[in-house]
Amino acid sequence: MALKPTKAFRSAFRASKHLIRKTGAPPGTLVFTGERKLEKTRITVTEYDEATYSERDEENIDDCFPLKEKPTITWLNITGLHDVPTLEKIGMAFGIHPLVLEDILNIDQRPKMEDFGGYIFVVMKMGHYEAATNSFKLEQVSLIVTPGCLITFQESEGDAFNGIRKRIRDYKGKMRRMGVDYLAYAIMDAMVDGYFVVLDGLGERTEALEELLVIDPTPDTLHHIYQLKRDMILLRRSVWPLREVLSALDRGGSELIMEGTQIYLKDVYDHTIQVIDTVESLRDMVTGMLDIYLSSVSNKMNEVMKVLTMIATIFIPLSFLAGVYGMNFERMPELGWELGYPALLLGMAAVGVTMVLYFRAKKWL
Repeated sequence: MALKPTKAFRSAFRASKHLIRKTGAPPGTLVFTGERKLEKTRITVTEYDEATYSERDEENIDDCFPLKEKPTITWLNITGLHDVPTLEKIGMAFGIHPLVLEDILNIDQRPKMEDFGGYIFVVMKMGHYEAATNSFKLEQVSLIVTPGCLITFQESEGDAFNGIRKRIRDYKGKMRRMGVDYLAYAIMDAMVDGYFVVLDGLGERTEALEELLVIDPTPDTLHHIYQLKRDMILLRRSVWPLREVLSALDRGGSELIMEGTQIYLKDVYDHTIQVIDTVESLRDMVTGMLDIYLSSVSNKMNEVMKVLTMIATIFIPLSFLAGVYGMNFERMPELGWELGYPALLLGMAAVGVTMVLYFRAKKWL
């Protein structure tokens, strides 16, 4: 049976195919390595301070650039990375290095953090779990933290940031009183917390497979185990590097990260460690399930072979008796005996019953 790739695996494979087409291009060449998921790039601008709040969609990226001079906190969210000219304009307006823009367009980028002095560049993976299909997908989210503006880039609509928008809109918590670094922390924290939802779904799949292994493992069970193992590998690749990202942000050294925000970054770091521990535990369970499946199949085969061996062993002496008295010699004494035939059948039955009782006494049956 052919294994059907999961959505996360297919997405990673398609990204690698786009990278092949980019091979040989000069550094800084802007090529989107994903698939176009929106008709048009959506530009959302959120401005706020302690007294004011506004949120709107902009049609033209050029209308957003005066926001750099405003005293309010600005969150510029770009949804849809296929519009390369828009990203080029953002890069020119905010002084973003072409290699950074290249990394934003490369959706198979490893999570990382780079401090360029005037801005901080962060790449993370955001997980979405689909309960209807028992699968998850990963989306790359890039953040650029500047002194007065946070720019986020994502592939498609639908994210984990609605709670952050609501907190800003409703003036809940510290969002309206803190700076851009706190907004960046809140977004990273939301993405890390999203992994717990993914892990809950994967944990339920793991428990269901464990029950199936105990009751009646089938070739389809092996198919699901391999799918789950592949999902764990992809999830681990997305989560494991986050330790380095958050550790680098927590160590400080950048004027863009205030001292009051570092304690919150420590909390996100702790959540990341919890996610990593859970991923490793689930990976160990899936590996153990594969061993259990192979052992179960082997035990089933051994049971079948044992039954066949018992049957063959019982019929060996019966075949011997039938062969002896099936010979056509003239001077066989039993040939003229009237009770020879029933006596032979009773003798064969007695041999068979004796062997079965012996096997039971030895606990082979």
